[in-house]
Amino acid sequence: MQVVYERCCGLDVHKTKVVACLITSGKGGKPHKEIRTFGTTTGELNLLSDWLSAAGCTHVAMESTGVYWKPVYYVLEGNFELLVVNARDIKQVPGRKTDVSDAEWIAELLRHGLLRGSFVPPKPIRELRALTRHRKTLVREKARVINRIQKVLEDANIKLASVASNILGASGRAILQALAQGANDPYVLAELAKGSLRSKLAELEKALSGVVEPHHRFLLQQHLAHIDFLEQAIALVEAEIEERMLPFAKEVEQLMTIPGIKKQAAWTIIAEIGIDMGVFPSHKHLASWAGLCPGNNESAGKRKTGRTRKGNPWLREVLVEAAWAASRTRKTYLAAQYHRLAARRGKKRALVAVAHSILVIAYHLLAKGTTYRELGPNFFDQLNHQQLLKHHVRRLAELGYRVTLEPEAVA
Repeated sequence: MQVVYERCCGLDVHKTKVVACLITSGKGGKPHKEIRTFGTTTGELNLLSDWLSAAGCTHVAMESTGVYWKPVYYVLEGNFELLVVNARDIKQVPGRKTDVSDAEWIAELLRHGLLRGSFVPPKPIRELRALTRHRKTLVREKARVINRIQKVLEDANIKLASVASNILGASGRAILQALAQGANDPYVLAELAKGSLRSKLAELEKALSGVVEPHHRFLLQQHLAHIDFLEQAIALVEAEIEERMLPFAKEVEQLMTIPGIKKQAAWTIIAEIGIDMGVFPSHKHLASWAGLCPGNNESAGKRKTGRTRKGNPWLREVLVEAAWAASRTRKTYLAAQYHRLAARRGKKRALVAVAHSILVIAYHLLAKGTTYRELGPNFFDQLNHQQLLKHHVRRLAELGYRVTLEPEAVA
């Protein structure tokens, strides 16, 4: 088999140690292997880097093992060509697996050019990715706390959510604070309503008539304090992201021209895929990497399930949310695509298809440095104009009508 890299190294990375196999070409092209084990502290990883540099190593490959590969990658970054490889692509033969054999196997595959590295964004994008993911985690935790508040209210037979669409809005927050502080009178609690909720005072008074025990008030106090903490933390994280996004302000504005994409969604897209689309050979590779394209599963000439593959869950989630927002816009191509597919394939499949379209649009906007151009809600009708005419004429004929088509006179 052809040797692609004369001096390369395979790393088997663990929590407390790294087993390295350095392969160099000896006389007659015979490979010479050297095995060493290093710790995972910064000092030990620097020793690993010095050893590889002294040996003239050019390429290093490692398995993407949780988060353990990251410190190794950060120390070696800039000194070697690094490949972080999906564990699925480098599985060892069962029954012959040791740390040393794993390192040797990775090195052998790398030496013959049989490994394909995963996408690892540059440092500024990695830092943004950590911040946007932390923000998403805080938002999820806030949603969980809101659900806990709802459980406490149900346990006390307070039906606030049946009347107010948002129990943590201005009115809901005031009512919850009063309940936590000991208020009992449903009339007094209902009078705390503000805005449009005041038109439902009678219903609200009935909904707030429950049995609130001391432990309910204690739990409400705890949950409301937790909500306040999370909202403050989210605001701090968003301020940090806003500052770090200043160099990418142009790209954020470009992405926000897509229907359904708001500022936070644009942040996540940039943090997950970066702004250099050259790392993806095409938009199809990007969609596959994100897990937003149909899977290939064919055997004996029969095509089986086309379920989407596992991809980047953070990117997929924000794109599906954006697709849901785009489906509710008026007179847009994406909304037309959603309604066209939802009627035949269901809402969930339609959302994934629209999310795929948004990702493809984002790829081209970032690659070309342009803004979104709206195709309009009639794009699909114009695309299959004659087919659409035949379909409607046939349907009317089936209903017992004779149809004559006359083109409208152009003014």
